[in-house]
Amino acid sequence: MKRVIVDFKKLNQSILELLVAKFPDGYEDEHVITFKNQHNETIEAVEVRTDDTIYLVKISKRLADTMQAFDDDSEDDIGADVDDSQMEGIEDMDD
Repeated sequence: MKRVIVDFKKLNQSILELLVAKFPDGYEDEHVITFKNQHNETIEAVEVRTDDTIYLVKISKRLADTMQAFDDDSEDDIGADVDDSQMEGIEDMDD
């Protein structure tokens, strides 16, 4: 299974939909995964899965706000201008 670390700023609509579906009331401390990246920086993320990929979405102060805005008005195209081809800067993790 492929594992991908992504910053919330680089989320595409499908990953944002997964986040909102998994955490409709927002995420709690017990949902947060903490790990060190290749630069030995501490990263906090929440996990969402598809059939073939585990996404670790980096937590920031604005992630919860973005999820809430998406949930409140799901008809708007939040993140629609970001597609998979724009997901440069996403760190792939080997299995």
